[in-house]
Amino acid sequence: MEVTASMVKDLREMTGAGMMDCKKALAETNGNMDEAIQWLREKGIAKSAKKESRIAAEGLANIYIDGNKAVILEVNSETDFVSKNEEFTSMIDTIGNTILKSDAKDLEEANNLKCEEGTIHDLIVAKTAKIGEKLSLRRIAIVNKNDDEVFGAYLHMGGKIAVLSVIKGANPEVAKDVSMQAAAMRPQYVFASDVPEEVLDKERAVQKELAMSEGKPAEIADKMVEGRIKKYLKEICLAEQVFVKDNDLSVQDYVKKNNGEIISMIRFEVGEGMEKRSENFAEEVMNQVKGN
Repeated sequence: MEVTASMVKDLREMTGAGMMDCKKALAETNGNMDEAIQWLREKGIAKSAKKESRIAAEGLANIYIDGNKAVILEVNSETDFVSKNEEFTSMIDTIGNTILKSDAKDLEEANNLKCEEGTIHDLIVAKTAKIGEKLSLRRIAIVNKNDDEVFGAYLHMGGKIAVLSVIKGANPEVAKDVSMQAAAMRPQYVFASDVPEEVLDKERAVQKELAMSEGKPAEIADKMVEGRIKKYLKEICLAEQVFVKDNDLSVQDYVKKNNGEIISMIRFEVGEGMEKRSENFAEEVMNQVKGN
C-alpha cells in the first residue's frame, strides 16, 4: 500500500513522532494506522516524542581515542541523577566507540550510524523510552592528528567538562596539562588570531566607553583600550593565558619550553548555553513516579 503524505501527517498528530519515523512505521505495517501506532510504541518512539519539548541540559561529555583519531562528544539527559545511571553511561560508550570506528564527519552522519539498536538515533530513542527522560546526542567533534603530535584528553568532574587538545612535538603529559588548563580557565579561543574582529570591536567599544566615563581624554582613552584588549585576549585565549602551574609562563610559553606547539583544543562543558531546568529534586522524583 502506498504511504501518502496525509497518512504520515495523521500518524504524526496521533503519536507526536517525527515525520521520518511515521513514514517508516507506515511502510513497515503496509499502511495500517493501528499497527503503525503499535510499531512506534514498541520501538519507544511515540513515548520518546512526547519528551521532545522537555529540557535536557544535564548529562556527560566523554572522549574516545584510537591511534591518531579521537572523538569528543556530549550526550544530554534531563537530570544529573540519570547521568550517573549505568545504562546511560553504557549508551554513551556505544555511541562514542561506534563513531570512532566510522567515517562519520558530523552529527547528522553520526546519528545514522548502525549499532546494536539499529542506528544511534534508534538507540537514543529506545533508551529515552526505557529510562524515562529525554536524551540527546548534542554535539560531537572528530579530531585526527599526525604521528608527531599527541592528544591531551582530560575529563573534569566525572565528565561534566571534557577537553581534547592536540600538541605537536611534546609529550602526552604536556598535552594533558594544556587540557587541564582549558578545563579550569574556560578559554573561548585557542589563539588571539582566532578571535573574530567583531568580537574585538565590541570589546573596544565597551572599554572606550569605560575609559571615557572615567574622565580620560579621547587620545588617552584609545591607548588604555589597546592595553585592556591585550589583557582581554590573555583571559579568553588559551595560548595567551597565564599557565596555572607556573604563573611566570603563558600556556604557549610552557608548551614551547617543552619543545611543543599547540595545534588545537576543543572544550565541551555539559549544558553550556542551554536553558536549565528549574524543578527541584522532589519534583523530579514525582515526575519519574508519575511516568512524565
